[in-house]
Formats: sequence, C-alpha cells, structure tokens
Amino acid sequence: MAEMLVAQRHELLLRELEAAGGLKVSELVNRLGVSGATIRRDLADLEADGRVTRVRGGAMLAVPPAVSGAAGATATRPSATPVAPSRALGLLVPSATYYYPRVVAGVQAAAAARGARIVIGLSDYARPDDLTQIDELRAAGAAGLLVTSAGGPLVPQATLDRLRDSGLPFVLLERQPQDRYGAYEFVASDHRQGAAAAVRHLAELGHERVALFTNGSPTAGHIREGHAAAVEQLGLDASAPVVDSGQPSPGAAEAAECYDRFVATCLEGGARAALVHSDHDAIELMRRMRSRGLRTPEDLALIAYDDEIAALADVPLTAVAPAKHELGELAARLLLDRLDAAEPPAVRQVVLQPRLIVRASCGAASGG
Repeated sequence: MAEMLVAQRHELLLRELEAAGGLKVSELVNRLGVSGATIRRDLADLEADGRVTRVRGGAMLAVPPAVSGAAGATATRPSATPVAPSRALGLLVPSATYYYPRVVAGVQAAAAARGARIVIGLSDYARPDDLTQIDELRAAGAAGLLVTSAGGPLVPQATLDRLRDSGLPFVLLERQPQDRYGAYEFVASDHRQGAAAAVRHLAELGHERVALFTNGSPTAGHIREGHAAAVEQLGLDASAPVVDSGQPSPGAAEAAECYDRFVATCLEGGARAALVHSDHDAIELMRRMRSRGLRTPEDLALIAYDDEIAALADVPLTAVAPAKHELGELAARLLLDRLDAAEPPAVRQVVLQPRLIVRASCGAASGG
C-alpha cells in the first residue's frame, strides 16, 4: 500500500511539474500536502529515473534526448570535474520554476541533436550572482555560454565584460546588450509586439479602454511600452489604468489590495478589458473579482502575458505566449554553429514575436 502511495505521489508531482514547467520545493509541499523532506526524497528518486532535473530549491521536468543514443544530453549543474570542452554548453538562467524551464528544454533539445550536453548554472533575481556563475560554468569545462542575466532586459556592462574576458563564445538569451550597436549575438522575444498584439485584439473586440497590470518583472517595461504604443496607434483612450504592483509577496494582503484597487479603478473609469502580466497575477485577479461577484469576461475581459499556466485557470485565459522552447533551440544552435565553424560566422541577432493564444477570458471564440 505504501509503494502504491509513493507511485501515486510521484505521478501527481510529475503532473504539477508538467503544468508549471518547474516548481520550488515549497510550492510542491503546498500543492501535495506533504513534508519538504518527502518532496526532496521523491525528487531524488525521480531524478535517478531520469524524469526530473533538480535545481537549487526546486525541480523541472527532464527532457529526453532529441536523438536516440546522443551522449550526455541530460542537463547537469556545475561540478568540479570538467566535461568534454568541445561539446559542453554552459547555460545560465535566473529561474528554474517560471518561464525558463521551457527555454532550458529548447536548449537541451538542440544540444542533444548535435551530440552536445548542457551544464546549468542558476542565478537569482533577488540575489544575482551572474559573475560567479559565469566563472563556475567556465571552470566546469563549458566551451561556450548561453546567458540570461538576472537583472533587466539589458545586460549590465560588468556581465558583458566578464563574458568577453572569459574567452568563450556566448549568446544572450532573452537579453540584449546596452550598446545597441555592439557585436553581440542574442535571441530575444519582442515583448513590445506581444503586448501590442494583445491590445489590438481587445480593440478589435470593441474595447476603447484597455488597462494594464504588470508585476515589476524584467519584462514589465517592454510590455508597458508595447501597450502605450498600441493605445496611441489605435486611437484608444489613454486614461485607462496602468498599474505596476512592484512584486508584492504572493498571497499577501498587500497583493490582494492591489488587485482590488486595480479592478475598482478599471470599472470606475469604464475600462472593461485589461492585459495582465503575469499568468499568476491574472488568475489571482480573477479570484478577487469572483469574491466581489464579478465575472470574466463579462465584467472585465482579460489577456494574460506569459502563457505558463493560463490555460489552467477556471476561465481559461487568452494569453500572449513567447516562443520559449524555440528561443532556447535557436540560441543553442547559434552557439553550436559558432563552436563548429572553421571560420567565425556573421554575428546574428534574432528577435521572435510572441503568439496570441485566444481562449475564453477575452470574450472571443477560442482559437485553439
């Protein structure tokens, strides 16, 4: 009976990771209702079976090799033992539990297809240590680096200097250099276009006032720019609320008050549609609306930004979906091309436009 319970718990845990891409141990404890020690033991068992990859403080689903028999396709963390330098890619990301698990999966797939492996380093939004992680990835034997800095969308000059001083080729992921004319390779999402597409869709549904709610993330500035540009271009009412929550703790009274004020301001000013970054914020905002007897999309049509868990909301959320997996694949290919080329290729800078996935929350017929 105990083994059956363990197996059932493992399946539940895998479903949670599949839905979210990656989760912290504390989040899994809350979702499964078991102790942290139990979750860590389960993750160790699942990692031994090749089904998850553990990272600091949490885990993400392991991605199977894209080519059967490809050597070393599983991601690992930096270790003291160097790996084969010609086939190892160092990957630095700021999160293992939101947004970046799908990027990592794309990197893994492209690396496996070319007989390479990745070595993962984790920085942290709250305590960024990009420079240390770059040094550790280099020491672990990486021949090239894929880097998402923990700060804003523009990579700090100190980080670029450290990358350049490492002597390794590198590609920036979801980040761009501060010097727009710098000869640095990057693959990034155009979040301005993603936000503009959401505003345009709501305008086509008849909304003349489209509000905006962001959560203080590195992406928020570009989303605000895209929202403002679309409002101006489409001739919409610029008085609709534009709010940034400043990242209050999830579930805190401060967060609930911020959602309530946003909804009240929208309704008082006649805004009946909003773009909300992120999925978590859109879902919490809908929950607060329900507590006041309000409905989505009837009282306030919503579009979420990120599409991590938008489809799982009570009212499935229309969402702007950055091409995360493709972004990871393209970045890895750019780096591998540079590592494998007899002569250095031209510097490539790739910008991907997010897709808009239509579901129920905006009030339009679902597009899939």
